[in-house]
Amino acid sequence: MGWTALLPFKPPAQRKSRLAGLLAPDARIALSQLLFDRVIRALEGSGKVGAIHLLAADRPAGWTGGWHADLGRGLNVEIEVACAAIGRSPLLVLHADLALLQPMDVDVLLDAAEQVGRAIAPDRHGQGTNAVALYDDRPFAFAFGTGSLAAHRSQGPAALVDRLGLTLDVDSPDDLAAAMAHGFRADGNSS
Repeated sequence: MGWTALLPFKPPAQRKSRLAGLLAPDARIALSQLLFDRVIRALEGSGKVGAIHLLAADRPAGWTGGWHADLGRGLNVEIEVACAAIGRSPLLVLHADLALLQPMDVDVLLDAAEQVGRAIAPDRHGQGTNAVALYDDRPFAFAFGTGSLAAHRSQGPAALVDRLGLTLDVDSPDDLAAAMAHGFRADGNSS
């Protein structure tokens, strides 16, 4: 059974707003697109992901995969609505700003979920959640946002997958510096 990946993707004007002191609006949009493209390539390179769906206000130009309209009701509500349309499992929900994500990272996360029923990838600070992989049909309430890792882990047994490609999301100037220290290049020629 192939996995379905769901990626929330903000409208261009809202992307990477925490980098406003470092990057101009056009540069933030370009960076978010570069990160998104990297995540899509990693998902496409995974031997386990059979379909990729976007959760976005508008269907991006040229996007031919699944698309679910984000009506602005809040990330967790929108993910639940999209999941209801897709079918709950096996389902991977991950953020589109993972600068170092590789297909192997995706496969390791999904393998862990297949063994335990679900797997969670924390952010590099151990507070947030960058990905949730649901293999079984146990109830699960998405709680992305502040303190999401604890909220997600409190919902029952789950493998915790701590790999650099999954933990390093780019939200702040420090995150961008950390990604660049590990080989990410904002010109798209990252390792």
